[in-house]
Amino acid sequence: MNGAPVRDIVVVGGGSAGWMSAAALATALASGDGRYRIRLVESDAIGSVGVGEATIPMIQRFNRFLGIDEDAFLRATHATFKLGIEFEGWGAPGGRYIHGFGRVGQNLASVPFHQYWSAMRRQGRAAPLGDYTLSCAAARAGKFRHPDPALGDSPLADVAYAYHFDATAYAAYLRELATSRGVVRTEGRIVGVQQGPDGGVAALRLESGERVGGDLFVDCSGFRSLLLGETLGVPFEDWSHWLPCDRALAVPCAPAGSLLPLTRASARRAGWQWRIPLRHRTGNGHVFCSAHMSEDEAAATLLSHLDGRPLAEPRLIRFRTGRRRVAWERNVVAVGLAGGFLEPLESTSLHMIQTGIARLIAFFPDAGFAQADIDEFNRQAAFEAERIRDFIILHYHLNTRAEPFWRACAEMDVPDTLRRKIDLYRSHGRLVRVGDELFAENGWLQVFEGQGLRPERDHPLAGLRADEDVAAYLEGVREVVGNCVRAMPAHADYLRG
Repeated sequence: MNGAPVRDIVVVGGGSAGWMSAAALATALASGDGRYRIRLVESDAIGSVGVGEATIPMIQRFNRFLGIDEDAFLRATHATFKLGIEFEGWGAPGGRYIHGFGRVGQNLASVPFHQYWSAMRRQGRAAPLGDYTLSCAAARAGKFRHPDPALGDSPLADVAYAYHFDATAYAAYLRELATSRGVVRTEGRIVGVQQGPDGGVAALRLESGERVGGDLFVDCSGFRSLLLGETLGVPFEDWSHWLPCDRALAVPCAPAGSLLPLTRASARRAGWQWRIPLRHRTGNGHVFCSAHMSEDEAAATLLSHLDGRPLAEPRLIRFRTGRRRVAWERNVVAVGLAGGFLEPLESTSLHMIQTGIARLIAFFPDAGFAQADIDEFNRQAAFEAERIRDFIILHYHLNTRAEPFWRACAEMDVPDTLRRKIDLYRSHGRLVRVGDELFAENGWLQVFEGQGLRPERDHPLAGLRADEDVAAYLEGVREVVGNCVRAMPAHADYLRG
């Protein structure tokens, strides 16, 4: 047994994944005796993908862990607030819904709120689901404010929110923070990898001739997966038969129109287009399937749907959806794209970097690299990726669009784990969260309903209360949400402070 400490940690690659990893490790491993040394190797000649500009609420935890002041962060990254994602044309052309953060409605007794709502809708006595959800109603109205716990049971007490921000600026912000906490940055292109007697990585060889040795290597080399994929040969598990989009074009444009606190995902003929509003510009992109649309047509589609003047030429990103069979092999842990890719439909890219780092800290090794720890790390990473994968597949699968791309998505076989969730909701509107999967019941509810899946029967216990009482309760919840939205300031005004 080798209980000696891991001392030298090398992060391979910068960008969001690299600097999030370096900053978090420097914070978690801080000690006065210099026990741990963290070095990040990156080359300015190699660009990062840098389009992960929309987040989900858990990013707040990461920033708090690092001790980041929110106001300073907002200014440095040109950030805006986000209450959810609006989906246009996904279930059917012309339809739209918002997957909002936080709670939906207010539970009544032992039956979930949505069961009463569904029963009343069957009678034509319920408003749209978003009217009972503060994040959805506020996002539609362009309103925002921070939560105020002093307000007790009010929906304003626990407003759930995330951010839109400039990913490149965020990486630069974290670079400054990390280096101030002892991380050493090395500029240089990696031209070779030296493996040790056990098959793990022993050192990097740079173009300058420098050798960078280490005990633990964090692979943040992007799609290339230099250490985990190329060097250690961990195979890639391809999920493109479920998620066939394989290209994205990204372009910023000048800001225009209302500064709404939501990401917009608009279905197109063979994919979808994102819109992410920042203070100084709007981020746009078109995710598409090259088997159904050419790159030129995709670019024309993207540029024809911008709100403002384009600020650059569209940048093409090629990808395969899937993951490496394991994220941790020997003394290499992949974080971010080096471990796999899921398209940014539900803004999970930065979150999966965050959880990968959190797992590494939780299972931080000594020089013995216990296989039991590595196996559990990999089990958790696989579970997370597969459950997020299922949630993204759901958006494609539940559609009634006529285009060949969308018909193929509607007719494909889906993973058994997703089929069970669909069947449970279709039968009696049941929502079951399995283990620590990322998306909770309210997320699944909003996408099921937004894309047209309806329960065939009501929950048997939803009929125990008188219809008049339930209808009055629903109207009371809707009125409270409406009053809260009216009391909130406009998002743009709130940002100006």
